[in-house]
Amino acid sequence: MLSKKTSYWRLTMIFVGLVFLIILSASSIIFILLLLRSNGIIQFQLSANPLRMSFTFAVISVLLGTILSFIFGSIPLKVIHRIMIAIDALAAGDFSTRINLKGIPELQQLSKSFNHMAEELSSIEILRSDFVNNFSHEFKSPIVSMRGFAKMLKYSDLTEEEHNEYLDIIISESDRLVELSKNVLNICKIENQAIISNSKEYNLTEQIRRCIAIMAQKWIVKDPSFDFECEEINFTGDEDLISQVWINLIDNAIKFTTTHVLIHMSLHQYNDSIRFSISDNGPGIDEETQKHIFDKFYQGDTSHATHGNGLGLPITKKIIELHSGTIYVKCANGNGTTFIIELPIQK
Repeated sequence: MLSKKTSYWRLTMIFVGLVFLIILSASSIIFILLLLRSNGIIQFQLSANPLRMSFTFAVISVLLGTILSFIFGSIPLKVIHRIMIAIDALAAGDFSTRINLKGIPELQQLSKSFNHMAEELSSIEILRSDFVNNFSHEFKSPIVSMRGFAKMLKYSDLTEEEHNEYLDIIISESDRLVELSKNVLNICKIENQAIISNSKEYNLTEQIRRCIAIMAQKWIVKDPSFDFECEEINFTGDEDLISQVWINLIDNAIKFTTTHVLIHMSLHQYNDSIRFSISDNGPGIDEETQKHIFDKFYQGDTSHATHGNGLGLPITKKIIELHSGTIYVKCANGNGTTFIIELPIQK
């Protein structure tokens, strides 16, 4: 790909060459006319007055230059017209619009850039539609559930057990709405954050131990077991944000497996980076789900039977990227799931 400076000078030279070609063409035509006159091939009178003759040549040059400029100028104008039509179509919502310009490398690069922009806009539109649909579903489901059970509580023939059960469901769905609202606000805040403002050095290993203790208490019914292979590592970053990463990953590892789950974690330093991995012995994730697990509101469990709203992993990924790190998943059906995080060490 040409650099911006090289591309600028190429376009400048093309424009200068075009102007020079027009002037040269006009001068050549005048020279040919004079040559033909001197050989007697054509006849026309030239004024004896030098001033008048100069004015005549100037008028002829202007006319020829205008005609030639119109001819040569129509070529780039056609290209610009095609681009304008494509841009208008794109603005109208037709993201399938593509252009295929031929000629100089700059025009070919313009085609590639425009087509890439159209593809990105198409992807964004698809994500926007999915986001709205999923967001609506996640909010509508608990509201409809709460409304239904609230109506049932108006019946006087309910037993005390049924009454308490319906109240527990309403409370549970209310908690689900609160968690969803909190996660939506959280991911909006993180996505609009460009830099880490509360960066400090702290013990990363101890932070993960605390998160393990928190999540073990939350999922005490599943009785999870943890195997944490680690070394003591200090890390510089936003302690609160990074804490969300470990909680989300541990929560997912327990949530999508059966009882008595074994979770293996490791934390080691390699040269100028930190590598963290967390693995479970669950059913794993299929290839199609792996492609979308970091998309907002995406859930591999399409039945929505598992508690969650599809925002944990997108939040995790954004936090890691804010710290200039990477996160990826490795798994095979039936052999568990492993999430791997690599974070650079700040110097």
